[in-house]
Amino acid sequence: MEKTLILVGGGHAHMETLAHLEDFVQKGFKVIVVGPSTHHYYSGMGPGMLGKTYTPKEIRFATRHVVEKKGAIFIEDKGVRIDPDTRTLFLASGKSLSYDVISFNAGSYVPQESVMGDDNDVYPVKPIEKLMEAQARIEELTRQKKIAIAIVGGGPSSAEIAGNVRQLTRGSGFNTPDITIFAGNKFMGRFPEKVRQGVMTILQKRDIILNESGYVSQVKDKKVTLKSGETFSADFIFMALGVKPSTIFEQSGLPTGPDGGLLVNKYLQSTRYPEIFGGGDCIYFQDAPLDKVGVYAVRENPILLHNIMACLTGNPLKVFAPGGDYLLIFNLGDGLGVLKKRGIFLKGRLAFKLKDYIDRKFMKLFQAIE
Repeated sequence: MEKTLILVGGGHAHMETLAHLEDFVQKGFKVIVVGPSTHHYYSGMGPGMLGKTYTPKEIRFATRHVVEKKGAIFIEDKGVRIDPDTRTLFLASGKSLSYDVISFNAGSYVPQESVMGDDNDVYPVKPIEKLMEAQARIEELTRQKKIAIAIVGGGPSSAEIAGNVRQLTRGSGFNTPDITIFAGNKFMGRFPEKVRQGVMTILQKRDIILNESGYVSQVKDKKVTLKSGETFSADFIFMALGVKPSTIFEQSGLPTGPDGGLLVNKYLQSTRYPEIFGGGDCIYFQDAPLDKVGVYAVRENPILLHNIMACLTGNPLKVFAPGGDYLLIFNLGDGLGVLKKRGIFLKGRLAFKLKDYIDRKFMKLFQAIE
């Protein structure tokens, strides 16, 4: 009886496995890929797409096309729960799928507990598809009048969104918006001071306001309210409060880390269920918690590919080594960026050019599979 492999999500950590799906099919395994969209958008280029440095086509990978081309099955749906005892994945559509081995690259989401009511002009920065909607709406509003844009969150995502909104609205026909980042008590506080100051300088020179007077308690009726009670009006609001792993693991009763991510061992394997694997933002690495950055998903790629196949064929697994220091690099719009790697620090156009080169090379590598 043939074994079934299910991949939930077609993101960065599954790219190598997707590129080698034919190896699984040729060995007689049934492979099913479940994804919420026929394409996967590279989040590292999302802010650049918002600012129109890139087109949507340049930052996406044709998941369905590649999966079907390689002899596997693609299902456009979302996994919402699994029963690890019966090895069943339940989908948002109400359907269910049985598996022998399953791997999750289910991504993360931006929490919006502070958003009250239905406000059409409040946008999370993930999924990336929302940035396309936000882009069109900002263009529409800024052609009509001068608006205030609020970005809630004090991390690099806020910085990249702010800088690229500034780039987006520099053209003729737009009223230049006021842009404010509500950054809590300290903007980019977990980063080295040199990086923090470099990003702040670039943003402030372009009239982007950094509010560090306290955390946001509520977003409602086009108003941002701080815990102090101070209120600010905004015509358009981005939510960029950091990311949390998919809720599927907690809802399934699987072992999770403190952030709700799938708890995995040194093999990127569930600590309780050896047939369950995971990578990217949706996992919590037991040995040493990892930052939610794409570099770890990229490093997990070859290990996931090997270990998924090894689990199906009964061969030894490989250990995942997270590696050392990684490249910090941000696209702040208007061709400007900030870069840090060990003792190297760059601020300005060269930093952006290096990020642009790295990102385009990464996308071309995997788009070539199409």
